[in-house]
Amino acid sequence: MAGNGLPPLGRVKLSDLVPSEGLPSESYKLSVTTLSQSLVQYSAAIIQFSSSDGALLRSGLDSARLYFHQRSSFPAPDMIHTSDSREWCKTSGYYMDPQLWQETYDYRPGLTPIEPNNTMEIPPGGLPDIFCLLGKTARDILDAISFYLNLRSSPFTEILDNVPLRNSEISSSVLSVCCHARPSFQGAQHHNLTAHEEGQLVMYPDHEHQVDKSLISLVKSDKPGLHIRDLHGRWVLVDVDLGPQEVIVYPGLALYQATAGYVNPALLRTEFNSMQGSMYGRCSVAFKLMPKSMTSLNCSEMRAAGSWC
Repeated sequence: MAGNGLPPLGRVKLSDLVPSEGLPSESYKLSVTTLSQSLVQYSAAIIQFSSSDGALLRSGLDSARLYFHQRSSFPAPDMIHTSDSREWCKTSGYYMDPQLWQETYDYRPGLTPIEPNNTMEIPPGGLPDIFCLLGKTARDILDAISFYLNLRSSPFTEILDNVPLRNSEISSSVLSVCCHARPSFQGAQHHNLTAHEEGQLVMYPDHEHQVDKSLISLVKSDKPGLHIRDLHGRWVLVDVDLGPQEVIVYPGLALYQATAGYVNPALLRTEFNSMQGSMYGRCSVAFKLMPKSMTSLNCSEMRAAGSWC
């Protein structure tokens, strides 16, 4: 972002965002302000994990690269999902979206993925541990936003899944392991190529931008390419200078609805630039903290927390 002449995204240590009993510490108040102002300005911020948690995320990305690399170049037709599918809240296992040149493996606790031939699929490694790590992080971030909005603690508990899930419950939240632009994946014909200002090729999906349906999303990728539109309408490459222990966080449409517009959702698009010579494409791990599937987001949480809407 420095190359764009823009101030950097807010960077916050996860350890400083974990709430504790009693009065808030100065480091907590500073971290909450940094996080919230970055979300207002850029619709995104950077979360810094510990070295051990960073190693877990990187191992997940390594496993994702190998998982997608061994997939067939011509997946079965019944594995094709599009971003406007009505089954978005029930996805589990492998599927693809040719319109976005994207392959995804969704890990959703409580739902066991089955291959078309009725066999169990071997998923990328480490997903349960990564799900727990990013799920706890997303809830801490949601509480930090509530603190910034001067709401009572945990105002959105009623619309979130139980922790842990009860018997026969299926997680509304999901951990998505994604691969964009895998060279051997037969989807390039679905995309538009445009010229970059410096003469390089830039590839965008046919859709101009996307909006996650989540409350909070956390994304770690192995290559930069995630653009988010800032407060002034500029597209900012938010993951260009991420450290090995850093993750991008951004708000989704559900949080916008639940806060009656207090928190704007991030508008996203993915760029595939200078991918020639890459045998794996661009891999990412994305956790989406979702409200329960039957929840009506009518701002009742804000009213109960002491805010008018």
